[in-house]
Amino acid sequence: MKDKEKIKNEGDNFNQKKDSINPDISKVRAYCNTPHPSQSPQAAPHRFHNRRSIRLKNYDYSKAGLYFITLCTANRENIFGEILNKKMHLNSFGKIATEEWEKTPEIRKNISLDEYIIMPNHFHAIISIDYKIKEEGKEKIGKFQSPSQTIGAIIRGFKGATTKKINNLIREIRNNQGSTGVLQYAPTNAPSGINLSGEGSIWQRNYYEHIIKTEKAYNNISNYIINNPLNWDIDKLK
Repeated sequence: MKDKEKIKNEGDNFNQKKDSINPDISKVRAYCNTPHPSQSPQAAPHRFHNRRSIRLKNYDYSKAGLYFITLCTANRENIFGEILNKKMHLNSFGKIATEEWEKTPEIRKNISLDEYIIMPNHFHAIISIDYKIKEEGKEKIGKFQSPSQTIGAIIRGFKGATTKKINNLIREIRNNQGSTGVLQYAPTNAPSGINLSGEGSIWQRNYYEHIIKTEKAYNNISNYIINNPLNWDIDKLK
């Protein structure tokens, strides 16, 4: 761990359960099991509009600290590759996701990346906000903070960039191959047998996050991420 002081963030001031030493997979699974709007076109708008936020109320997600995040693909489709011999093998969609995630510190200079893994249908990562960027004239506690520096803004940017590039690739493949349905006979290293429209987000709505506050939690979550491909056969997010 680069700087263990990062885990001693102000999240301890909030009334929440003791920091777990392992990721709460039941909560991650609950997030990933949320139906995608496309599964129920009529009911979805009402359901999603009224869904309770899973973020901590009044917590400043732009402050320095370590965060464990999970994103799932829409309907948990296996679009990023496959697990072979307990190793993740990325296809072209998975490589796009990797490239876009690794651009994050270039876009936001106060961010550094820790362990992460692109799985066939989900993504785990530890991200560090190394320091909080204070706006000129906005340094007092409680004042407005630019949303571009929050965890939520980082995730939205990543989701948007990956969705745009992957949808562009889908349309390119279909234009070249004349396919209107499942992506078949795709160019080398491009996914085949994937039924995506080339429109709309490739990701499940929202995301799961956990504020890491202890070294023990950091170590266990890191190991969980590293060993994710080894445990794919029993992965509850499959």
